[in-house]
Amino acid sequence: MRIGELAKITGLAPSRIRFYEASGLITSVGRKANGYRDYAPDTEWVLQNITGAQGAGFSLDEIRQLLPTNASGWQHDELLTGLKRKVAEIEVLQQRLTQNKAQLLLVIAGVEGKPEGMPCTDNTQLLLHRLREEGMAAVSGSRQKT
Repeated sequence: MRIGELAKITGLAPSRIRFYEASGLITSVGRKANGYRDYAPDTEWVLQNITGAQGAGFSLDEIRQLLPTNASGWQHDELLTGLKRKVAEIEVLQQRLTQNKAQLLLVIAGVEGKPEGMPCTDNTQLLLHRLREEGMAAVSGSRQKT
């Protein structure tokens, strides 16, 4: 399969496919007499996995370690270690996002519930004070759990 066809199927730019090849994430079967790259049919699957993994937060180095790119296939222990490490990173990110969401909801409630007649600058100070209190309570609560 030539790069143009692979680009069309995957939705990736040919330059990106060449970048993945140069990075060692995919291989071309070889070059034809006319100089065109010839990719194996499973390259589409590999590219989908690469872009999916990037979307999930994996770096190219992490992806490189997780792809079965040689004849021996996956390295079982390395694969499990890498996947478990990524799950732990995602859990930390989820905790941060939950905290960020709670803060945003607090701000929204404070803006929507501004007492009538209270100047916006006073309400802003009230909200900032609340956010500081919430932040300090969250920090002290996490210290007590450990």
